[in-house]
Amino acid sequence: MFIKRSAVLTALLLMVAACSTGSGDSTTTVGTTSGAPETTTTLGESTTTSEPAFPVTVDAANGQVAIEAMPEAIISLSPSATENLFAVGAGQQVVAVDDQSNYPEGAPTTDLSGFTPNLESILSYDPDLVVITFDPGGLIEGLTAVGVPVLLLPSATSIDAAFGEIQVLGDATGHSEEAAAVIASMAADLSELVAEVGELIAGTTIYHELDPTYYSVSSASYVGELYALLGLVNIADAADPEGFGYPQLAAEYIVDQDPDVILLADAGFGESIDTLRQRPGWSEMKAVANDAVIAIDPDVSSRWTPRSVVFIREVAEAIAELVPVG
Repeated sequence: MFIKRSAVLTALLLMVAACSTGSGDSTTTVGTTSGAPETTTTLGESTTTSEPAFPVTVDAANGQVAIEAMPEAIISLSPSATENLFAVGAGQQVVAVDDQSNYPEGAPTTDLSGFTPNLESILSYDPDLVVITFDPGGLIEGLTAVGVPVLLLPSATSIDAAFGEIQVLGDATGHSEEAAAVIASMAADLSELVAEVGELIAGTTIYHELDPTYYSVSSASYVGELYALLGLVNIADAADPEGFGYPQLAAEYIVDQDPDVILLADAGFGESIDTLRQRPGWSEMKAVANDAVIAIDPDVSSRWTPRSVVFIREVAEAIAELVPVG
């Protein structure tokens, strides 16, 4: 899947305009529920209200979820959701997060697992809202059976999907306007970045390595769309015709494609330009020969949060320094 930069950039600019108008007074009265009409938010939309309105119904991947009152004991079993909850101002409502949620500092990390969640352990925190990335089977059913609302927010595969999930979290927790502001800021920063360095690095070919078995990301993933927004040409796209987002490439294919820049998300696991040189044929590749290998944070690069905008700026600026203009 190849992303058209102009279409995505136009969407970002429209998002900025939509979020900067209609939000009205930014003052929020926390906890106001009586007499408030029920509102509905759908993934991908940025509907906001002037004050927290409960009950509220939001659309998640598990369908419409009704939340009767502002949540005061939220559990997040998703590192991205954890970051986004704190970003929209719901951090003080979060009582527990999973063992992979390592940001922000001070988040109430526990031994809860988002991969193998235990219903009894989750309920021991007496939650009134649980956010998950996937349901391994029975978790949503179990939580719903005891009256705990649960939001299934799967891995975002696009910028629009990431913005939609941030807005849903804002609406579900009583922070609609704050969520809209976060989205507007992210969209504005991305538009500004494209204007600053987009033309300098457009056309640069890249290979993003997730692990030494050559799993990569294509433009059908969130981070891949960020790359495409900058005009970077992802060698994984041609190897991902069905748009899975995370294709496994062959070493020979990578060598043959000879990317200008290599982004190592597995640098923390021992991979480096030195180990790349030891791979058959890799020492002759442009990226390796020109020292155009960039170590990236695997956590930040795999999450759809405000920090991903900082990440993509750092990547863009690093590429601009490595690749000669023209």
